[in-house]
Amino acid sequence: MAETTWKDKVPAVLEKVRPMLQRDGGDVELIEVTDDGIVKVALRGHCHGCPMSQMTLKMGIEFELKKQIPEVQKVVSI
Repeated sequence: MAETTWKDKVPAVLEKVRPMLQRDGGDVELIEVTDDGIVKVALRGHCHGCPMSQMTLKMGIEFELKKQIPEVQKVVSI
């Protein structure tokens, strides 16, 4: 059985923040998790192009990922 890595935990944390985004008509899609701790996501729905999307990305998604997974260095939207 393969050992669970920090990268494997990212989707579960995103599932915890997803309801917050969906309440406002948005969503987040995981694109990639790099070995150097960069989590790449795509904001969907109302979050895509929203003036508050960078705050949502940094203060919501990135904050929660870093709190639960110390290996995460930053979250970027592509």
